[in-house]
Amino acid sequence: MQKQDDRYTIAFYNLENFFDTKNDPYLLDDDFTPKGFRKWTKSKFWKKVKKISRAISKIGLEDSEYPPVLVGMAEVENKGVIESLLQTKKLRDFDYDVIHFDSPDERGIDTALIYDKQHFSVLDAETIPLLVQNTNGDRDLTRDILYVHGKLHQEEIHVFVNHWPSRREGAEETSYKRIKAAETILNKVEQLQGNNSNIIIMGDFNDDPNSESIKTIMETGRFINPMKKLLSPISGSANYRGKWSLFDQILLSHSFLNYEAGTHSFVKAKIFSPRFLKEWKGRYKGNPFRTFAGGRYLGGYSDHFPVYIVLDENKS
Repeated sequence: MQKQDDRYTIAFYNLENFFDTKNDPYLLDDDFTPKGFRKWTKSKFWKKVKKISRAISKIGLEDSEYPPVLVGMAEVENKGVIESLLQTKKLRDFDYDVIHFDSPDERGIDTALIYDKQHFSVLDAETIPLLVQNTNGDRDLTRDILYVHGKLHQEEIHVFVNHWPSRREGAEETSYKRIKAAETILNKVEQLQGNNSNIIIMGDFNDDPNSESIKTIMETGRFINPMKKLLSPISGSANYRGKWSLFDQILLSHSFLNYEAGTHSFVKAKIFSPRFLKEWKGRYKGNPFRTFAGGRYLGGYSDHFPVYIVLDENKS
C-alpha cells in the first residue's frame, strides 16, 4: 500500500496508570512508589516509558509517513512523565510538545495532548471542570475535560480530550455521570462560533458507542462516530473478563467530510493492535499486553489498545 505524505493520523491512548515513582503527598499515588503495593521502581517506570514511546512512534505508520500529529492521553500523573516519553530515542527526533493540566482526580490521573509542532499550533487550551455528584451528594472528584483550540496546518480545529467517570459502582448506577460529561462538552460546543467548526472529541469514555452518553452527543446530528463499526465480539480496545469493549473512541464533526482545499477530510478509523501490543500466549492471548494484572506485574504496555483516525490534507 502506498503511503501519502499529505495523510495524517490523530490518536488516543489510555496509558494505564502512567505514574512516576515519587510520592506526592496530595495524591493517592502511594501504590506507585518503590515501597508501595505495586513496588513501582525507576527501572519499571523507564521500561514503561520505552514501551509507550515505541507504541506511539508506530501508530498509523501503515497509513501515513509520520507518527500521529496529535495524541490524546489518559491516566498520566503529571507533565513530567509525558516529557520523559518525548525525550526517548523513539520520539525525540519529532517536534512534539505537550499540553497538560492537573485535574482534581484523587489519584492524580489526568488527560493530556501531545502535538507535533511541525503540523499543529496551539491557539488556546483550558480545562473544563466536570461537575458531577456521587449518590450521597458529595462531588465526584473526577478528571477535567481538556479543551485545545489550534490549527492543523492552516485549518482551525477544536479538540476535547476525555477520561469520563468509571463504572466501578456499576454501569447503570454511574451512567448519569457520563451523560453529564457529554452534556458538558455540548455546552462548550454551543459556545464555539459557527455550526461548521471542526471538532474532535476523543477519549476513554468508559462507555461503548451505543451507550446513552455517546448517543447524547450523536443525537445532535453534528457528529460521526467512525469507531462504532470497530466493536465486535472479537475486537475492541480493551477486554474485561473475556468481553471486548470500545470505551476508547474518536468522534468527528461532519465538517471533516468535505474536500475543499485547505481542509482535512476523514479517511478511516482503526484500533492499533499489532502483535507487540498483545498477550502472545495463554488464556489472555490477543488481549492488550498490560503493565499490571491485579497486583501482578507483567511489564507490558497498557490495558488498552490505542485508537486512531486518518485524515487527508486537501491541498488543491
